[in-house]
Amino acid sequence: MLDNPAVTPAVVTYQAPCGDHNDLAMTAAGTLGRALAERLAVPVQVVGVPAPVPEGAWEEALAAAGPDLAALADRYRSVFAAGHRPYGALSRCAAALATLPVVTARHPDAVVVWMDAHGDIHTPDTTGTGYLGGMALSGPLGWWDSGHGAGIGHGRAVLVGARDLDPAETAAVEGGRIACLPPGPGLAGELGEWLDGRPVYLHLDCDVLEPGIVPTDYRVPGGLTLDDLHAVCLAVAAASPLVGAEFAEYEGFDRATGRHVPPGELLDALSPLWAGM
Repeated sequence: MLDNPAVTPAVVTYQAPCGDHNDLAMTAAGTLGRALAERLAVPVQVVGVPAPVPEGAWEEALAAAGPDLAALADRYRSVFAAGHRPYGALSRCAAALATLPVVTARHPDAVVVWMDAHGDIHTPDTTGTGYLGGMALSGPLGWWDSGHGAGIGHGRAVLVGARDLDPAETAAVEGGRIACLPPGPGLAGELGEWLDGRPVYLHLDCDVLEPGIVPTDYRVPGGLTLDDLHAVCLAVAAASPLVGAEFAEYEGFDRATGRHVPPGELLDALSPLWAGM
């Protein structure tokens, strides 16, 4: 149940570097944001510009993205202050380091539904790759200090569709630090029961889908179909008040086939999140 269908949506596009391996998602975030804004009949609010991907591990990536992440957080605060519901078109998941603390400050009772093939709950002490995106959720959870805040309380985040967890992430799930609902029949129903009517902010990494449906940086077999994604969004819209959503890691160009994949079918699957607005 959308908490207030009369609330005006706001589309915020983040298209600056943020722990990228390539520049595809920066450009594609603009494409996704424009397509979403057209559907919602609202203007696009753009933060950042595409730029060369900085070299180095997470420290360098975080420092380079710092000003743009701060600007993204400020834009989200303005959206909430105006009484709007944010829909973010983000280049990479690491942009959530800026968005989620603002969301939880405004809606401390909200639950973060993190749809991703990965956990993104590494910390500087557990990461084996030094990839900033692998720490995108753990920062807002308060497991390390990103410099952009935290605020997601225990029991107020759930991994949905995760199937490629590293040992440290598996230990966090098995130890009860965070809930996890892997892909499988009945996923939408399980999520609806887990939410139990609580307000939701939904984060989508497009690699939660089966590889080949939407171009992404990572390809992890065993993912969701677009029908599965639509069912999850229907379950969220039916069971919980929605405070906002964000969509990341859409690259738009399939390097394996050389074809451009427009975001229309992806947005069709996500449409229950704004139906009736």
